[in-house]
Amino acid sequence: MTGSSFFEKAFKLQKHKTDTKTEIMAGITTFMTMSYILAVNPQILSEAGMDYGAVFTGTIIASVIAMLMMAFYANLPFALSAGMGLNAFFTYTVVMQMGKPWQYALTAVFFEGIIFMLLSLVGVREAIFNSIPINLKKAVSVGIGLFIAEIGLINAGVIKLGQISLSLGELTSANCFIFFFALIIMVVLTARKIKGALLWGILISTILSLILGVTHFPDSHIVSLPPSIKPVFFKLDFSNIFSFEMFSVLFSFLFVDIFDTLGTLTGVATKAKMLDENGNLPEIKKALLADAVGTTCGAILGTSTVTTFVESSSGVAEGGRTGLTALATAGCFVISAFFFPIFSIIPSAATAAALVTVGLFMITTVAEIDFSDISEAFPAFMTILMMPLTYSIAEGISFGMISYAVIKLFTGKGKEVSPLIYVLAVIFILRYLGPLF
Repeated sequence: MTGSSFFEKAFKLQKHKTDTKTEIMAGITTFMTMSYILAVNPQILSEAGMDYGAVFTGTIIASVIAMLMMAFYANLPFALSAGMGLNAFFTYTVVMQMGKPWQYALTAVFFEGIIFMLLSLVGVREAIFNSIPINLKKAVSVGIGLFIAEIGLINAGVIKLGQISLSLGELTSANCFIFFFALIIMVVLTARKIKGALLWGILISTILSLILGVTHFPDSHIVSLPPSIKPVFFKLDFSNIFSFEMFSVLFSFLFVDIFDTLGTLTGVATKAKMLDENGNLPEIKKALLADAVGTTCGAILGTSTVTTFVESSSGVAEGGRTGLTALATAGCFVISAFFFPIFSIIPSAATAAALVTVGLFMITTVAEIDFSDISEAFPAFMTILMMPLTYSIAEGISFGMISYAVIKLFTGKGKEVSPLIYVLAVIFILRYLGPLF
């Protein structure tokens, strides 16, 4: 059996109107836009006292396990790795603010993954996804577009994220120059309908950064064996699993991961036109289970919560439609394990430009939202608005669902709302009111 026939049989490429070359290019593009996690996640978790190299290797293994499941079990083009925001909560809240050891935080992640698996197997997470009205799903896609564009601008130094406001960064810096250079290349190549436009933009701007001296080749060997995961492998602490603090930490991990994942799947799948006639994503249960398995394995391997990456949208924008895209991304992760010394070569400005470009692709869904009915328009507007302003996909969804349930109820359209949306709206409201009690 040839490679092409194997991929056709495994991923049904013709059915999804794609081909091997497109899928692999999409997978590489996804990897390039999310590869920063292999440098950022070990850095954040090392501040909690974990071994940097061990976390690097553990993150790769957990990501590959989750993506292999996404590829062969769910046959969807979504990439997974340690989630940003969740790793920050792990280090800066659980370890530094609460004073807990990193082993305690890993244990919370481990149980979160098990709970996720149970919720996925019985269909609770799938039911949540299917209960979200179509206009809110489209709004999530738009909101994520603005959110990842904001991340790109911040990573490039074009804007600064302060405690209460955004401001312009150093626009004359070399980093900003590389960012705008990469952005122009990506937009021009996209306009000319050249495949792999984002990937080419990243590669060309990386070469420019080497020429300008912004990044440098490492002094050590370029290729080396991955660092050992022994310092963080299965370092779980079960001594305080029944405490109220553990419950609080578990709930926080669960909340953020559930709605970041659902929001990402909703937004990326909407943009890729993968939703069915009812606005639901086929194989959503399998995708959520891959996420849960990745989280559980990740905790054992020594990394924070594994979740579906919004950067998957960059691969989808390049034409990725099947699990072969996820498989190609997983392959890049495996290869990267042997290039631990050279991850500093790819400038953050290059991947930042890709995020801004994808943000543009995703906000085009706004044209499909029904703004003629204000009971539909306002919740969609709040979803879109609050994601970039709160710097959180989950918060955007919270505001959207609360406003959707409240407005429909008080305009006499309460029967249009799924009972599950009412339940979630109440939970969100109680979560915001919690500090008052």
